[in-house]
Amino acid sequence: MNLDNVVVVLSRPEESRNIGAVCRAMANCGIHDLRIVADKSTIDEERVHILAIHAGSIYDNARFYSSITEATKDCTMVAATTRRRGKKRKGKLLLPEELTSLINVQEGKCAVVFGNERTGLEDDELEECTIAVTIPTSEEFGSMNLSHAVQVMCYHLFRETKKGEKGYTPVTLERLDKSVTKIADSLQKIGFFKVTGRKDMENFWRSILSRSALSESEAQYIENTFTKAAGLAEKNNS
Repeated sequence: MNLDNVVVVLSRPEESRNIGAVCRAMANCGIHDLRIVADKSTIDEERVHILAIHAGSIYDNARFYSSITEATKDCTMVAATTRRRGKKRKGKLLLPEELTSLINVQEGKCAVVFGNERTGLEDDELEECTIAVTIPTSEEFGSMNLSHAVQVMCYHLFRETKKGEKGYTPVTLERLDKSVTKIADSLQKIGFFKVTGRKDMENFWRSILSRSALSESEAQYIENTFTKAAGLAEKNNS
């Protein structure tokens, strides 16, 4: 996924603060090409920068156009975001992850187009796009804030660049057995086991902890907890 080829297009945005929030959402995900279908003179740039915070440069470098067609003429694919289905809507609505997979194998620039905050993309604007994507939401309240919709789409695209990365690596069973031994040793010190029972206890903890997929820091924390508890018990009994 080359995020430099991802283009975010805002069509007829009404609220300048939303544009600022969009800039921040884009910056969070390493996407910088913002194009706006609007008259620049109607934008309150001060309000944009209030919400953009440190992502104001994305707005400063944004380009303004008179239509979606003009804004995306250098793109090879243009995805319209919409939550409504209808006769004039694009036949198949992709999910964000499906669009991400498609963009990932696409050559050239790909645009994701977001409509007006109140009305979304009109039918004639949808006709300027080549495909459509929808973000599933509750039927109770289906409409998303503009910047939130941009954040969801940008996040899916950004995550593609981190594919295969994990939040942490679970400890191996060999490493887990060391924790189980330390737990059992601590219980042994305070007389938890009289004659038998240690093996059953070790099997119990091994079963529980293996299902927990512990990280290294979690394994160490558990070991330290039992070691400290055993030390306090011995001190109180001496």
